[in-house]
Amino acid sequence: MTELSVGKEVLSYCNKCKLTLAHMIVAMKDVNTIYKVQCKTCKSTHAYKDPSAVKVKKVTAKVKKASPGSSKRSAASVSDLWMDAVNNATTKSKAYSIKIKFELGDIIDHPKFGPGVVDKCIDGDKIEVIFRHDIKTLMHNK
Repeated sequence: MTELSVGKEVLSYCNKCKLTLAHMIVAMKDVNTIYKVQCKTCKSTHAYKDPSAVKVKKVTAKVKKASPGSSKRSAASVSDLWMDAVNNATTKSKAYSIKIKFELGDIIDHPKFGPGVVDKCIDGDKIEVIFRHDIKTLMHNK
């Protein structure tokens, strides 16, 4: 087992990114206890949060009814919608850029939000993307 020390990389939950990501240890309480870490993605410094001890809130999205007479459908979590969309996608992922045009079902690698799937094309320059923990509207085709 590797020893923990300042400057080493460790997994920690980042409250800003809302994900378990790679962090750099910046301070130790003692030889075996991590005190502060810096997220390698968003560069924020915060107390170390053990990823196995963190409970992430489930964000839910409302599912619209097909018709007024249909039976009720329960709300599906965003992570479930994301997983279904990723499993149904047939294209390779593309790095997100505002200049690139995306189509329905495309997989996007966003530098901040991570992997996502295009769920809707709103206008010629807006898309709705399902990410693992949230649904975002992004610009494209500029």
